[in-house]
Amino acid sequence: MKRKHTHIGCYGIITSNNKIALIKKARGGYLGKLDLPGGGIEHNESPEDTLKRELMEEVGGIIKEYKLLSVKDSNIVWRVKDNFYEDLHHIGILYIVNIKNDIRKTPDGIDSNGADWYDINTLNMNNLTPFAKYAIAYLKKNK
Repeated sequence: MKRKHTHIGCYGIITSNNKIALIKKARGGYLGKLDLPGGGIEHNESPEDTLKRELMEEVGGIIKEYKLLSVKDSNIVWRVKDNFYEDLHHIGILYIVNIKNDIRKTPDGIDSNGADWYDINTLNMNNLTPFAKYAIAYLKKNK
């Protein structure tokens, strides 16, 4: 059985000294991959409020300033459990973000197995989600 699902989320590109803050996914179709911190928009929540909430939840980031970069999408079909698959259309609203504090590296207990800083020049692109790949390409191009 296959379920079609669309997920819309907001994600932050946080950088410092040629490094990017990424989380290790704890669940879902990108389990184990490195991803931008962020997540789904809740009912009656603005994209900007989602960004602020998700960055606080996943990396303890207090936003100083942010700027909309792009809206991207990707598709993935993944096995949720035995004989049940999800055809996920993932839409991401991506922001360049400056935070007031350093990132928190501990897991959030929900979506993240922890965050860390990664050098954009040495990251293995095969270990990244599509939105993280886009962010790295953007950062390399706009150094």
